[in-house]
Amino acid sequence: MGLQAYIEKRKKDKELLVMAHVVCGYPSFSDNMKELEIMSATGVDIVELQFPFSEPSADGPLFVKANEESLKSGTTVDQCFDFMKQVSERFSFKVLMMGYYNTAFRMGEELFVKRIKEAGGSGYILPDLPVEESSNLHAISEREGIEPIILMTPTSSDKRLAKLGEASRGMVYAVARKGVTGSKTNMSDDVIQLVKRCRQHTSVPIGVGFGISSKADMDFLRGSADLAIVGTAALKIWEESREDGLTKFFEELMA
Repeated sequence: MGLQAYIEKRKKDKELLVMAHVVCGYPSFSDNMKELEIMSATGVDIVELQFPFSEPSADGPLFVKANEESLKSGTTVDQCFDFMKQVSERFSFKVLMMGYYNTAFRMGEELFVKRIKEAGGSGYILPDLPVEESSNLHAISEREGIEPIILMTPTSSDKRLAKLGEASRGMVYAVARKGVTGSKTNMSDDVIQLVKRCRQHTSVPIGVGFGISSKADMDFLRGSADLAIVGTAALKIWEESREDGLTKFFEELMA
């Protein structure tokens, strides 16, 4: 089942889905698996597995640190693909690769897409790859049934959003504010207007990310977005209070 069909099916029972995020190898792969077990048990619908990179330009300080620490511990791309396969075989939620284009470039686009498919991934998020330079990668992806997740931002013109919407498959990642991940986003009419603008240019489901951290944020997005994307808040909770804290965090989000 493709990502869009999966989201639409899940939305018959849940008004707002949740997409979560872990950095592969941080603090360790065994920690990652414990986090994912909690995410699965509490009803998370999609998970991004971030392949660590030395210059994660879209990420805030906590994720930058996580990427650096994972790389220092020796995490490799091969380990990340192996882990993705374990995760996709073990859990029912959809799995996405999140990372930076250097991974695809060094590996070669054909092999990159093939390995995501072989590992059971549904798609990928490469925030530093401009849509103007993605036609070959997207063509390979379409052939293999792997979906590129496009980012739409508040600073994009309607002309730009139309171009992004034309390239969108599976779902769109709407960036709730300018800047990098991690900072609290003020949930306001600006976020709702961004989702409305995105919907004018694409028919795929829309997830909102950057700063989603509470049930109040979830409640605000209900009836507007299709998914709430939760990253930094969950990692911060894990570092502070491990399994008990993360379980409580997701249970409260889903309430």
